[in-house]
Amino acid sequence: MSNIRLLQGNEACVEGALAAGMNFFAGYPITPSTEIAELSAQKLPRNGGKFIQMEDEISGMAAILGASLTGKKAMTATSGPGFSLKQENLGYGCIAEIPCVVINVQRGGPSTGLPTSPAQGDIMQAKWGTHGDHPVIALYPNSVQEIYEVTMDAFNLAEKYRTPVILLLDEIIAHMREKIDTDLSKDKEIINRKKPTCKKEDYLAYKHTEDLVPAMADFGSGYRYHVTGLVHDEFGFPSNNSKIADKLIRRLVDKVEKNEEDIVKYEEYMMDDAEIGIVAFGATSRSAKESVDALRSMGIKVGLFRPITIWPFAEKKINEISKKMDKLFVVEMNLGQYVNEVKRASHNGCNVEFLGKIDGNPIAPSEINDFVRGNL
Repeated sequence: MSNIRLLQGNEACVEGALAAGMNFFAGYPITPSTEIAELSAQKLPRNGGKFIQMEDEISGMAAILGASLTGKKAMTATSGPGFSLKQENLGYGCIAEIPCVVINVQRGGPSTGLPTSPAQGDIMQAKWGTHGDHPVIALYPNSVQEIYEVTMDAFNLAEKYRTPVILLLDEIIAHMREKIDTDLSKDKEIINRKKPTCKKEDYLAYKHTEDLVPAMADFGSGYRYHVTGLVHDEFGFPSNNSKIADKLIRRLVDKVEKNEEDIVKYEEYMMDDAEIGIVAFGATSRSAKESVDALRSMGIKVGLFRPITIWPFAEKKINEISKKMDKLFVVEMNLGQYVNEVKRASHNGCNVEFLGKIDGNPIAPSEINDFVRGNL
């Protein structure tokens, strides 16, 4: 029997997190993500978890890193200005290899911008918001059902690869209400971080293992190690040794990039015989899908490629698609972020056109139709 519920996108995010095992949330309320904090405050204490509202976004990020180090599955949620404030501690989470999930419900920017309007302007910030070379996993669902499922995926990837994972939403899908069936994910595997099996005195928290992901002991469990934002050796002590630095940073990047087949997910719609491709994600991909149907009815062979994993970038797939298409159209609620990656990956393939919008309004299917027809 199906378990059908009518949920808002932000509500589905919390339900997916709880299903994945979230037992700690720290954050600071900010539009349009506030419902995530509110519902976590209601639900977590009933399920044996902890909720804490911090004094600001920076401390919210710090709190979930600390909670994760003690073995908790931790999450925070924010929007553009708050996501900017979290970046320093997000970088700390990357180099210290602390699994956690960071929700960014995007809104118009920069700065305070358009607090209640949709945007997709944080695509590049998700990749390069914190400085240096570091691994990034960022996911972007496009429906309430998928928010529920992909939130679970975010926790699984964080635990599996011992890294922060970013879940990008936009105001439209965060605040829309749709029916979901939680039973569709009842058999989804729930992944927990790899724990050490060695003697406590032999434990190395940052050991260079074959799978590139070291076992992680909970603070307080008797396994001793050092945690720092500095480049560090396998025990965790800071080091200025160039060989240690090179080995560490390359492992951090490789543990994500060498597992792209496991991490990168996408959806293709009407792509089998398509001569024209549309690339879109999040709420914009819903308009793009309707546009594909409309353009097909006009005799134009159009298909949709929708990345669910924004980072790592689906470079091989985009390059493969570009060689089969006459033209690719990238549609985003920004002035051009993901499109530049598509152009880079399509260097030997087709031409790439861009349709962007930043006025706080969604991109309508009719706008995509007109743009595609006007640029064929």
